[in-house]
Formats: sequence, C-alpha cells, structure tokens
Amino acid sequence: MSQTIKVSSAGSVRATFVAAYSAVTLAQITNALPGALSGTFAAEFHTSGAGLTWIAGMFLMGIVVFELSWGLLGDLFGRKKLLYAGAALSVVGSVLVALAPTTEMMIFAQAVGGIAAGILFPISLSMIAAITPDHRARARVIATWAGFLSLGAVISPVLAGLTAQLFTVPGAGPGAPNVYSGWRVAYLVAAALAVVVLIVALRAKDSAAAGGRKLDLPGQFTLALGLIAILFATVQAVDSGFGSWEVVSGYIGGGILLVAFVVIEIRTKQPLIHLSLFKNSAYSITGVVAVTGMFAFLAICFSTSVAVGGLALAETWKVGVLFVFIQGPAFAFIPVVGWLIHHVAPRWVLTSGFALMAVSGFWLSTFSLGTPEAFGGTPWTAFIPPLLLLGIGFALTVGSVTAVAINTVPPQHIGMASATTNLLRDLGFALGPVIGSAIAFGFGASIFAGPLGGILGGAGLPANAVAGLSHVPPLGFLSGWDGVIAQFSGQAAAGGAPAQAVDGMVQALTAAQQQIQGAAGASLGQGFQTVYLVAGIAATISAILTLFISAGSSAPTPDAIAETTEANAEVAV
Repeated sequence: MSQTIKVSSAGSVRATFVAAYSAVTLAQITNALPGALSGTFAAEFHTSGAGLTWIAGMFLMGIVVFELSWGLLGDLFGRKKLLYAGAALSVVGSVLVALAPTTEMMIFAQAVGGIAAGILFPISLSMIAAITPDHRARARVIATWAGFLSLGAVISPVLAGLTAQLFTVPGAGPGAPNVYSGWRVAYLVAAALAVVVLIVALRAKDSAAAGGRKLDLPGQFTLALGLIAILFATVQAVDSGFGSWEVVSGYIGGGILLVAFVVIEIRTKQPLIHLSLFKNSAYSITGVVAVTGMFAFLAICFSTSVAVGGLALAETWKVGVLFVFIQGPAFAFIPVVGWLIHHVAPRWVLTSGFALMAVSGFWLSTFSLGTPEAFGGTPWTAFIPPLLLLGIGFALTVGSVTAVAINTVPPQHIGMASATTNLLRDLGFALGPVIGSAIAFGFGASIFAGPLGGILGGAGLPANAVAGLSHVPPLGFLSGWDGVIAQFSGQAAAGGAPAQAVDGMVQALTAAQQQIQGAAGASLGQGFQTVYLVAGIAATISAILTLFISAGSSAPTPDAIAETTEANAEVAV
C-alpha cells in the first residue's frame, strides 16, 4: 500500500464491521427512497417540474460534489469521527424529510441527507478495509460491503411501499390532502437506523492514513461550485426554459469554474483527479460510459416513478414493487457478477449490461403514459418485464465499470482511477433525474400548449385569460389545480375584472378540469416517453463504446485484483 494505515488498538473488530455494514445500508436506503417516491412527492407537495427535480436530484448532488474529499478527510482526522458526522447528519436529514411541509424544506432536507450519505459510503468501506490487511480477506470484506449496499437498495422501495400503505391517514373526502402521509414513516425508520449506527460506532475501531496527504481545497471548491452551477441551470430550465437569464448565467458560471478546476488540477502536486488518466483512450471510454450509462439508468428510474406514481396515480406500494425489480438483481446477482468479472473480460459484461438497459429504455418508450390505469392507461404490471431487464443490466454494469477502469491504467494509478470513475458514475446518477426532467417537462409543455389553448378557447375564456393560463405547465394543472385557480382568480380580480366575470371564468375552468388534466397527463406522458427513448439511445451508445476498449486492457489479473482492494481502502471509494 502506498499509505501506512494506523488502526487504533481500542475498540471491537466486530463492532467495526457491524457499524460499517449498517452505515452503507442506511446510506443506500436514504439514497434510493426518493426514486420510489417521486410521483408521491409531486402529489403531496403540488410542486413544479423544477421543484420535483430538485427533490430527486439534490440528494445525489450532495453525494457527488464532495465525493473525492470525504475519504481524504477521514484519513487526516480519523474515520470514526467522519462516521459519527455522517450518521448524525443522516438523523437530521431523515427527520427533516419526515416533517417537511413544503417543497423548499424537502429540498434542504435532501441536501443534508445527500451529504450524510456521501460521507457514509466511503468511510464505511475504508474502516473495514483498514482492519483487514490480507488481500483475499479484504476482497471478501469489500464484496460483503457491496452486498449490504445492494440490500439497502432492495429494502428502500419495500419500506416506502409498506409505510405508505400501512400508515397513511387519508383526507375526509375524495381529493382532500392526507391527514398523514405514511411514506414519512420510512424516513423515521431511516433516522432510527442512523441512531443505531451511532451507538454501534462507539465501540468501533478508529483508523487513519494521513502521512504526506493534504486536501486540495481550490480544486474541491471549483469542482463543487462548477457542478452545482451546471446542475442548477439544467434544473431551472425545466420551468424557465434554456434561454432564461438564470439558466444561461448558470451554464456560463459553471463552465468558467470547471475550466478553473482543470487549470488547478494540472498545476497542483496533489490533485483531486490526475487528468493524465484521460490520455489513456480505454480509460476515457470507460469514464464516458460511466456517465452516459448511469444517466440512462437513473433517467428510466425517475421517469417510472413519476409516470406510474404521479401520472397513472398508482399506489406507492405498486411503485415500490417495481423498484424491487429494478434494484433486486444488483443484490441477487452479486456472486454471478463477481464470477463474470474474474473469468470473463469485464468489457463484455459491460456491453451486455448496457445492451439490456437499452432494450429496457426502448421497450418502455412504446408504452402509453399519462393516463391512470382505471381510465384505460397502461397497467402497472406491464412495467415489470422491461424494468427487470433494466435491473439485470444495472447489476452487470455498476461494478464492472470500475473493474474495467482499474485494468486500463498502471498499478500506481489504480486508486485515483477507481475514485475518478466512481465520481463519474455518480455524476451520471445525478444527471438522470435532472436531464430527464428537463426533457420530459419541457417537451410535455410544448405539446400541451396547443390542446390547452383549444380547451380554454372552447370554454369561452377571453383571449387575455387564455394567454395567462398558457404559461402554467401541465404538472401545475395536475398536482396543483386549486393553487392555479386561486392564482388565476386573484390576478383577474387585481386586473380589474368584475367579481361576476371572475366567478364565471372559474366556473368555466372547473367544468373543463377533467379535459384539461387529461390533456396535461397525455402531454407529460409523451414527454416521459421521450425520456425513455433518450435513455435507450444513451445506453446503446454506451454499449457500442465499450466495444472499443481493448481486450488486453480489460482482462483482470490477480495482481490487479489485489491492487484494486488496496486502492479501494486507501481512497475510500
């Protein structure tokens, strides 16, 4: 190992393993919960497309922007302290989500939870790797850690569905808000698990590896702020359009910051990322498919949650079942994928996985979306076969992409290659709901404009009222009808319209509600069909690109496998 790891003599080995495995399970549960609940959030908070995207994407952003620094901070100050911090923040974030009354509070709570998970993922791995010096034993320990991570992904949708089913107290009448929404209990369970992690961690062993290392603060800040600016601009484009000043400013500012990051990394002696890695064409291809392939996966997940839970109005437990088919194979296929990576060139595992994901995306793009099943929409069970293909494809690719990456670089660069690949993979995860939302809500709004104008004109509304309502996005009519009507009537009255005229327009809108919402759902359905199609294309491109990775660079060797476990422990990926 390139670093001397110091392990405290105090503490229990067993407690260290229990704390680490519990921590990664907790982090993955909180990471996966928003995916299964996006449609529920849309109905609960009556949020805009951008608001829904922030709820889904903010957690992942919290993981991505500081991903390369948490492991180093653990090396410098002790990993046990970081585990405490991650678990404590997870308690805070989960409780805030459980209590959140508004979209804004949900977004803030998701940011706290994302930072917590971003700490727990690498620190939990580095703690158990530090107390397992033998190469083969460490490989088994890391495989077990990955198993608990996958277990968290399976538990999460089941937890969301069960709590929503068992603990929801519905409102007094049809369409009335819930007295209590059961999904909030899922986050209280996550908070309780975080408390357990804190208690068990008290008896865990501490470890550190600070010799000769320091934090690249200029690189970290420019990377974090640059990514945040780019993602902010993309999310704002969902409601404001790509030509708005805040979107354009966000892209320009983010671009400048990322250029500054590249300049800093070239000049610093201890960079966050060795940019020279990308001179290797095989590694560059792996980095590209880590982003495009994982974007395809999360875009399909996000679209399914909104299309089935939000547009088709399926119960939360049904969405949870679908996500078990998505996440389950990653847990069930752990031994299979491990065997394939060690006995078959990992690039072929990657190619096969991305091909299955592509089939899933193209298949789902043919589904009729936007109409509840009770009114002739696609049955929720029809989503099971393509989503199972997606889950199998994800199981084949999520670990293989790192295996291929570390076998394309010299041994001394394995640690940095692994860390950088995981950053790119998680960036792809973050881009899935962000870009997917921009496509679905933007395309859906453009389709909706024509039918909406016809419906409003046919209802007898004056031209100025039609023009004002034409700016309301389709999701606004679906999840926030009462708010749209209240705002419209308030603006009409403020503009000098007589009370009788305002009442007449409101009555006309109410009479056309079913027709307007039907058109809104159908328009958004076509938007999400487009997202599925784009995801299928992205997965296809990823599969094709992996064919250009040379066979020699992706063939694993015993030495490379041993170096991989060492690198994972050192960089705490």
